[in-house]
Amino acid sequence: MTPILDFTLTNTYKTRAILKNYLENISLEDLNKIPEGYNNNIFWNIAHLVATQQILVYKFSEVPALVSDAIINAYRKGTKPEGDVTQAEVDEIRELLFSTLDQTKKDYEAGTFKTYNSITTSMDSTLTNVDEAIAYNNFHEGIHLGSVLALRHAIGLV
Repeated sequence: MTPILDFTLTNTYKTRAILKNYLENISLEDLNKIPEGYNNNIFWNIAHLVATQQILVYKFSEVPALVSDAIINAYRKGTKPEGDVTQAEVDEIRELLFSTLDQTKKDYEAGTFKTYNSITTSMDSTLTNVDEAIAYNNFHEGIHLGSVLALRHAIGLV
């Protein structure tokens, strides 16, 4: 692992530690609330980050994802909550926040990511290799951390 990639993943862990705290300390009811003017909720944003990291890093590298297709399909870009999630679903995403990053680090160090299918993101960033995908993922996670903060405020949590 290069120093910059190690730094990048360390920052991903920091963001996810904040999100894990929200999953543990915000009620299930509040995690599921979609405030007026929004089309998703706190839980969706956090689960979306797990799904997107898997798509950006694994799917575009032609490596099998570490999460189920059901998770990817439910939380990928363009989706929205289709109903309230259960505590079991919250617990699963909470676990995946870190287990996926731990395995990504191991897979990277093992040289698993040999190819990458280039993609231009909705933010007009073109990713041509897994290193760029891992770095871009932090930018994406920062956007959604901001969304989570806005949603917390919108439902009356400060």
